[in-house]
Amino acid sequence: MRRDLITVVLLLAGTACGGAGSGTSASAGSTVPATFERYDAGAVAGGPGAGTRYAFGRQPSDSLLGAWDTDVGKNGAELPPGKGSVAQGATLYAASCASCHGVGGVGGVSPNPALVGRDSSAEGFRFADDPKLVKTIGNYWPYATTIFDYVKRAMPHANPGSLTNDEVYALTAYLLSANGIVPDSATLDAAALREVKMPYRDRFVPDERKGGGGQVVRTRRREGGNGAILRPGGIDDRYITT
Repeated sequence: MRRDLITVVLLLAGTACGGAGSGTSASAGSTVPATFERYDAGAVAGGPGAGTRYAFGRQPSDSLLGAWDTDVGKNGAELPPGKGSVAQGATLYAASCASCHGVGGVGGVSPNPALVGRDSSAEGFRFADDPKLVKTIGNYWPYATTIFDYVKRAMPHANPGSLTNDEVYALTAYLLSANGIVPDSATLDAAALREVKMPYRDRFVPDERKGGGGQVVRTRRREGGNGAILRPGGIDDRYITT
């Protein structure tokens, strides 16, 4: 849940400005402790005083939090009501996505990535062997449910969050179909999307390491095969085994 994070952002937004709202600023010689939990922004030189807030921001409303809190995880439990077909998604893609990602999703204006395609040289998940291999939804995406999540929150680039749930289901269906994962006749809703298994899902493993190299890497090395580590901030394909 993002409630705590959003509250911190809204209530402490002015902290990084060094007290600009009070007409003063922190001195150039002030230092910030190594850990955030020990940092008292009000205690810096020119600040309002130890243990005192800058009084910027406001308590977020439930409606604001609800608009931001739309994450969909790998099991798809948070998927909303709605549905969309491959045919509907194809029309939407041509109108809203092709200008960046290319006709049919095979690549467009740099740096926008290709979304569709299965490079035969990359089969077997050989991305760590050759970083130039093209990664697409078809060969480098672990969970179909998170396609919906990403498109809903971040696309289209010029107006993210503007698509309805039905439109996002339709675009997800189209992208999965274009990559040969669901049939052209498919219509996806929450239940159907949860059932879709991506081609290389089993090559992704959670990053459970603590304090350096850990059991996940060692275990996968014994098993053999290439894989990627799922980190909270993204995917690390530098992990490879032979």
